[in-house]
Amino acid sequence: MIYSRIVGTGGYLPDRILTNAELATKVDTSDEWIVGRTGIKSRHIAAENESTCDLAEQASLKALEAANVDISEIDLIILGTTTPDRIYPSTACLLQARLGNHGAAAFDVQAVCSGFVYALSTADKFIKTGAAKCALVIGAEVYSRILNWTDRGTCILFGDGAGAVVLKPDSEPGILSTHLHADGAYKDLLTVPGQVANGRINGDGFTKMQGNEVFKFAVNALRNIVDETLQANQLDKDAIDWLVPHQANIRIIAATAKKLKLPMEQVIVTVAEHGNTSAASVPLALDVGVRDGRIQRGDMLLLEAIGGGFTWGSVLVKY
Repeated sequence: MIYSRIVGTGGYLPDRILTNAELATKVDTSDEWIVGRTGIKSRHIAAENESTCDLAEQASLKALEAANVDISEIDLIILGTTTPDRIYPSTACLLQARLGNHGAAAFDVQAVCSGFVYALSTADKFIKTGAAKCALVIGAEVYSRILNWTDRGTCILFGDGAGAVVLKPDSEPGILSTHLHADGAYKDLLTVPGQVANGRINGDGFTKMQGNEVFKFAVNALRNIVDETLQANQLDKDAIDWLVPHQANIRIIAATAKKLKLPMEQVIVTVAEHGNTSAASVPLALDVGVRDGRIQRGDMLLLEAIGGGFTWGSVLVKY
């Protein structure tokens, strides 16, 4: 059997750091209020001249270097993002040109905060079926550009960044299973409702969120997908070495860890410094865990995320 294996990771964060203290000068909030409800202390914000492709390029270069893979070897590029640089072509195609690759299949995936999990699951199928031999999978966002900076219910939560992985086929277990779900009936709980028409945005182009309802749904959905993932692989909870979760809220992360009976010491947590970087949060957290030495080859990882749609999913990885 052919598995897809993660052979390299990379991450990139913009230079500018926006602290809670600075935010408190713009909206009615405080560091204590934000940390107590979300766990977030700061987030990175892209410069005016930085694009999603710029962030994705830096993360991709680091992943390619870590994998010892030349860009010419890549035959599939999938990029998860909510904030593409253009209506079209896809940011994956823009990234492909930037990196100097010619001919690989390249496309974007839009599943908001689940975007990387969806993209990784898709790439896994390409590798397992032999349709691709070397894939570059990215999650990248300049989410700060779809935030209303006077709305304290949303502007405190999000940040910008990018993470990437390189996948290759292997006879040894790598990605063991992926599980994807969506339910559009909840479309209005977390949304940017504006539409592009006649060259303009019709309606509201900023993030709208019903926070309490989103929190409740997220906790239940992620608890359920933990059970689904373990059952599909006939594993007990103690088989998981590391939880690599979407970095939306420390309370949601803690609830998922509790479901797995994992101490927080076995959870990769970046939410305090990164905030919620949407599709970039899982690959950024994975890269942090790999590069600081906590995640080692042979470890069992559970990646999970939930985003607007609602979309949600998981990936079980033998790293």
